[in-house]
Amino acid sequence: MPDHQRADARRNYARILAVAEQEVAAHGADASLERIARIAGVGSATVRRHFPGRRALLEAVFAERIEALRVCAVEAAEAEDARTALLDWLRALTEYAASARGMADALAQDRLVEPEQVNACTAKLGGAVEPLLRRAAAEGVVAPGVTPTDLLTLVTGIALAAEHQADPAAEARRLLGLTVEGLSPTR
Repeated sequence: MPDHQRADARRNYARILAVAEQEVAAHGADASLERIARIAGVGSATVRRHFPGRRALLEAVFAERIEALRVCAVEAAEAEDARTALLDWLRALTEYAASARGMADALAQDRLVEPEQVNACTAKLGGAVEPLLRRAAAEGVVAPGVTPTDLLTLVTGIALAAEHQADPAAEARRLLGLTVEGLSPTR
């Protein structure tokens, strides 16, 4: 969102984005733009002015969450307990991946998002978690040789495995717990 916009326009944008993230988590990529507008307390025209279509809104929600996860990983790298920080980040990533319910599929359909964009998100997350993972490995709390790509692949697999369950987020948390025991068993 451009900084030169009026304060009320910036607030509307942020409110629409926050509501859209909740709605996409609850209803998947087919979340109603009209419902998002209603819950955000704005008109449909305001949503469309900020996000000309579903694709633009989904891309913005996705980018916002990826950035939040990146910042979380960077901050976690400074935590005192590397194992706990890494696992907390993995839980946040897994929770998001499980709750996004079809957003990635919707973005990928009909080439809405180019592979380069997906690769850029993967690189952003992998680069952000790499220092934390390296520190956890140096402290012996993560199996040697585990890479950021391994972690992202595992979380993707967990999210896909859980997506058709009654409670995808709960199933994803359970599967991550099982994975962690193999990835970084407690001493």
